[in-house]
Order: sequence, then C-alpha cells, then structure tokens
Amino acid sequence: MQTNPQSELAPAQNGKYAIQTNNLAIYYGDFRAVKEVNLNIEPRRITAIIGPSGCGKTTVLRAFNRMNELIPSVRTEGEVIFGGRNIYEREVDPVEVRRRIGMVFQKPNPFPKSIFENIAWGARINGFKGNMNQLVEDTLKSAALWDEVNDKLEQSGLSLSGGQQQRLCIARAIAVKPDIILMDEPCSALDPIATLRIEELMRDLAKEYTIIIVTHNMQQAARVSDYTAFFSLSEDGKRSGMLMEYGDTKTMFTNPKQKLTEDYITGRFG
Repeated sequence: MQTNPQSELAPAQNGKYAIQTNNLAIYYGDFRAVKEVNLNIEPRRITAIIGPSGCGKTTVLRAFNRMNELIPSVRTEGEVIFGGRNIYEREVDPVEVRRRIGMVFQKPNPFPKSIFENIAWGARINGFKGNMNQLVEDTLKSAALWDEVNDKLEQSGLSLSGGQQQRLCIARAIAVKPDIILMDEPCSALDPIATLRIEELMRDLAKEYTIIIVTHNMQQAARVSDYTAFFSLSEDGKRSGMLMEYGDTKTMFTNPKQKLTEDYITGRFG
C-alpha cells in the first residue's frame, strides 16, 4: 500500500519534547471546555495531569491522540505537535496517531478474546510479520504479567483479576510499539496492592516510553510522576478548564508557585 508522504509523522526524535501544545482549546458544541493550553511534555518521563473534577483533564489527555474526534460535538483549536507535525492537520492520519500514541483507560477493557489474542490482534492488524509468540512473551514480560499468565495464554483475558486485566491492557498498548502511552485514571478501579503494581510498572516503562497520566490521587502523582500539570476552572464565570501551573513534581508539591495549586494539593479544595 502506498502512503502519502504529506500524511506521515516523523520517527520519534531524541529532541527536546515528546509533545507540545500551542494554544490548545477544546469545545463541546459552543461550550469551551478547555481554554488555551501551552504545554511541553518531556520525553521518557511520567507527566501527571491533576486538578478538580470538570477541569478538562481527560479532555486534554484525549486531545493528544485525537480521541476526542470520536465525539461528534467536539471541536479542537490550536496545535498538538508530535513527530514534527501538528497532528490536527487534515493530511495526518488519526489511525497512525493512535498507533504511535496509545491509550489505557480508567476501567480495564480487555477484548473478549484469549490473553494471547489480546496482545497479538493489535500487532497483527498493524502489519506485524515477525515471531508472534516471541512478541506476546516479550510484551507480557514488559507489562510484568508473563509469570502470572504464561501457562494460560488461551484463557480469556476477562478471566483475570482487575489488576491483571489493567496490566494486560497496558501490554496490549505497548505491543504495537508506540512512542507515548496515555493513561486515564488507570488505578481508580483497583485495590492498593494492584495499584502499587501498576505504579511500579509505570516507572519501569518510563525507561522506554513517554507516559502521561490523569489522576485524582495526589499521593500517586507525587510517587510516580516526574512532572505535574495542574488544571483548574477559570474564574471568568465560563467554567473553562485551564492550565494553572506546570513543572517538576517535587517542586510542585513542596513549593508551588500558585496559591490555588497549594490549596488543591493540600486538600483545601477539589
């Protein structure tokens, strides 16, 4: 199949940023859900997006791989720069964007297929021609799941515990070799032990991947992330989400620049 050179994204670069947003604004119909966001995401680091409910955290996360386009009323303005391109240019293929920027959702959602096929299916439709058995094994090892499932690969992914299902979904995301992994509250449905396993996995995966996570859990953000972006609601009466502060996590949690950031992190509101 021939490709259109104008639609191609550049290979992942060892450049300064993994993703940049320039005046990113997102609308649901006439309502501006998120107002101009300017954000530089560091490569091979974990960036946490925090903030009160309704401030647009998940909306911003989904903008990074054009998932919002699946909602008919959504309109996106501004730029999201990845692979040397604004991914919202008309010529850029959203399917390719979503292959390069994978997503793990709040609730584990394995396919109703075998554990093996949960990994193999995505790789197969993306044209993988190598040793599928080896790919499945390597991917499950990367997701810290191989030792628990290597003797039951033909069992349904739905037969696993919640924490195992979420690690299977992470394995499914990395099987197609993305550059970036987006995670939307990946531990909110899990118990503390399963949550710890996912957090350990995130730290390990950050050696190879850029990870962006939305979380309501301040302790989790402080534990796992290298950088934190704090969003809140604008005070102009329009209830738009806006980026209030962004920086390295240690500084954000010990010496925030904004009083509103300090109030949210310390639980005074939110």
